Amino acid sequence: MAGTGNTKVVHDIGNLVVHFEHLTRSDVALVGGKNSSIGEMIGTLGGEGISVPSGFATTSLAYRRYIDGNKIRDGITRLIKDWQTGKANLAETGLAIRNLILRGSWPPDVETAIRRAYHELSAKLGIENPSVAVRSSATAEDLPDASFAGQQDSYLNISGEDRLLNACRRCYASLFNDRAISYRQAKGFDHMSVALSIGIQQMVRSDANGSGVMFSIDTESGFDKIVLINAAWGLGENIVQGTVNPDEYQVFKPLLRDENLLPIIEKKCGDKAMKMVYGEDVPTRNIPTSKAERAAFVLGDQEILQLSRWACTIEKHYGCPMDIEWAKDGITGELFIVQARPETVQSRRDAGVFTTFQVGKRGRILTKGLSVGDAAVSGRLCLIEKSEDIDNFVDGSIMVTKSTDPDWVPLMKRATAIITDHGGRTSHAAIVSRELGLPAVVGTGNGTYVLHTGQDVTVSCAEGDEGFVYEGTSEISTQTVDLAGLPAVDTDIMINLANPAAAYRWWRLPTDGIGLARMEFVVTNYIRIHPMALVHFDQLKDDKSKEEIARLTAGYSNKPEYFVDKLSHGFAALCATVYPKPAILRMSDFKTNEYAGLIGGSQFEPKEENPMLGFRGASRYYSPLYKEGFELECRAIKRLREEMGFANVIVMIPFCRTISEAKEVLKTMSENGLKRGDKGLQVYVMCEIPSNVIMANEFSEYFDGFSIGSNDLTQLTLGVDRDSGELAGLFNEQDEAVKWMIARVIIVARKAGRKIGICGQAPSDHPEFAKFLVEAGINSISVSPDSFVQVKRQVLESERKRLDLIADEHIML
Repeated sequence: MAGTGNTKVVHDIGNLVVHFEHLTRSDVALVGGKNSSIGEMIGTLGGEGISVPSGFATTSLAYRRYIDGNKIRDGITRLIKDWQTGKANLAETGLAIRNLILRGSWPPDVETAIRRAYHELSAKLGIENPSVAVRSSATAEDLPDASFAGQQDSYLNISGEDRLLNACRRCYASLFNDRAISYRQAKGFDHMSVALSIGIQQMVRSDANGSGVMFSIDTESGFDKIVLINAAWGLGENIVQGTVNPDEYQVFKPLLRDENLLPIIEKKCGDKAMKMVYGEDVPTRNIPTSKAERAAFVLGDQEILQLSRWACTIEKHYGCPMDIEWAKDGITGELFIVQARPETVQSRRDAGVFTTFQVGKRGRILTKGLSVGDAAVSGRLCLIEKSEDIDNFVDGSIMVTKSTDPDWVPLMKRATAIITDHGGRTSHAAIVSRELGLPAVVGTGNGTYVLHTGQDVTVSCAEGDEGFVYEGTSEISTQTVDLAGLPAVDTDIMINLANPAAAYRWWRLPTDGIGLARMEFVVTNYIRIHPMALVHFDQLKDDKSKEEIARLTAGYSNKPEYFVDKLSHGFAALCATVYPKPAILRMSDFKTNEYAGLIGGSQFEPKEENPMLGFRGASRYYSPLYKEGFELECRAIKRLREEMGFANVIVMIPFCRTISEAKEVLKTMSENGLKRGDKGLQVYVMCEIPSNVIMANEFSEYFDGFSIGSNDLTQLTLGVDRDSGELAGLFNEQDEAVKWMIARVIIVARKAGRKIGICGQAPSDHPEFAKFLVEAGINSISVSPDSFVQVKRQVLESERKRLDLIADEHIML
């Protein structure tokens, strides 16, 4: 039998049962992908410290012995043929086949082999009638181009020989669930050539703790430097089925090797409304979680890192991205890997082709949740609250439901998008939508409440890890780029990024780093609270703000820590996208009126007639009015660089008016652990004030680089309010006076040995401006991601013309 040369057979009974430790991944034909993978991990990765529960597997031969011993093969074949020729429907066919299997009796040799293997497991564990998980493993399961995962049934907390045999019989019958039959037909598998192996594995007491799923790749963008972990209390079925909104953790793989670092990029606490535990009269049951459980993370930081390292080890061993299930024993506190299979969606995408979706005019947001995929679609809703409503579904509609299970796959194939109330990125709805290429918004919490059948909406998963359902029909455009065909240029082309949730969308772009990451976006959208209101929470006068701050910072014993934690994690996602290339993070540049709009902010901000030219940028950092807030910003950057490990961070100071101000800012930073030059820290300054150009040589003594902010520099050079509609015609970044300023500072910076780039919009909007910058000798141009390809091509053309000009001059000489 192929692939079984090194297989040890239990009691030598006809290759019917094999203990996991004697299986390898070459045994797929014998025990299916799931069981062969478990055996592979036990046999080869145990030495790497990865814990996998013991158990055994029935073989494909045992399945065939059961089918033939009960003389039902011809009956199954006939029923399948009747369905294929239209003489019977799928539901009738599946039910008839399952009844044939469930009425069968165990061939004596198969029954004996299972009973003996269970006894041996009992002796090994030192437990009488140990509780086991009984999981199906189809012999064509979890192949790189197809996954049958979740189609057959699993049974948890099965104890005793008779219950085990009954569970195994039901597993056999589940090979002919309606969903499994239709999937095999669609994939072209011969129904009678697919056999079923059953994995019998020691139960991890995750009912007393937690469990979950993790991927060694970002499931939506395919970003290969991330481990994504979902976690919930109790047994893992609720996560897979999508009936709970789990915790979500993201870990940056390249920094995991250094055990002194904590490269956890993101931690989201899901509501985890219920948990599956052992039952008394039934094997398992769902019960509500406590308020404390809902508010707490399932895993601690070190446990998150341990699982992530295991994911990297497993991925390296298999040589491909992996989909892994884990569990934590609530009695011993140990972590276990219980399953691992190849990831079958992102790993099959063409990494050289990059497609983006843009949603035009949007209606109001009706609901939002986690985005699955990166597409967008408009259409008409069809609400399906329960399986009895399936016949009401209209083909081509956007399906709205509470959650999905494997029985819903045929229906999902007829939809153009999916919206669910419950579930995370590893829920059934998310996994199937990903495989079908459908955009899905999962875990909305209220989709079935606020949406209704017949409603026209736009589902957008094109804006990062948060998915939106907009009212009405929007215009959706797409752009596809062959990244392999992009040219190399001498000028660094960087990107401006602000939204951590959307950062991974752009990881495939061959950028030279992040030229501008705005702190204001993270503060406004993720933190929302004025930093001084956190520092002086007890002194707040506005009770409403105080209540909102208390709600947002629940779980943080120290309120300023909320700001530091959120900011460092938000920036980490941006830095990870381009690591180890530089990421230039600009410290806060809110105007006073913008700061006042943050929760609790009005109490700490002066009222100014012209905030654009007022108390902003560098002037705030050393002022008693904001210095404590700036200290929180510094703490976040220090944590990002030194504790999380993102040493590619470059700090940039905005709106620094004078040399004396530069000295004050650097002094304040140094007092807060950010000393220029220490641990490789570079500090840049925005060049956006005429004084930055006039005194460029002096500024270069205190900063490692310049980044030209063309909007403010144009405003202050021409004396034009950039927000004035009446003066819009005078606001021109290509005015000769502005170009003179830019050319001048480039010359001075390069002579001083300082890097200089530009992070304004002008190169994206005007090809001729990019040409000017290249001719002036700029080091880098940073643009919005959707302009990257266009600008890179413009720069290539400009560089070629410049070289041709130099060559012509050389010939003339």
